[in-house]
Amino acid sequence: QVQLVESGGGLVQAGGSLRLSCAASGSIFSINDMAWYRQAPGKQRELVAGITSGGSTNYADSVKDRFTISRDNAKDTVSLQMNSLKPEDTAVYYCNAEITTTRRFRLVYWGQGTQVTVSS
Repeated sequence: QVQLVESGGGLVQAGGSLRLSCAASGSIFSINDMAWYRQAPGKQRELVAGITSGGSTNYADSVKDRFTISRDNAKDTVSLQMNSLKPEDTAVYYCNAEITTTRRFRLVYWGQGTQVTVSS
């Protein structure tokens, strides 16, 4: 069994910063790609940022130069530093990871989500 547990969401004023963290635990052999997605009310879930096991990153155009994704392979964690937040960044943010389990199954896991609210 594998779990992804997120932390760090909350309420912030426009222009402020938040840092989200996600820790993976359980029957993990290796973690491949990791990512953050978000879903705003009435909208589809969208990719915010992704990072490979080697550290290559990609970002949605809407967050480039404001958000930074990073990971600690030794701790099985991924973080999202969010700066210059805008009201349109308000959403539930989900951690996502492709994990090879100790039984060698390669599966995609999701966290429970953490709310980020940016007030204007």
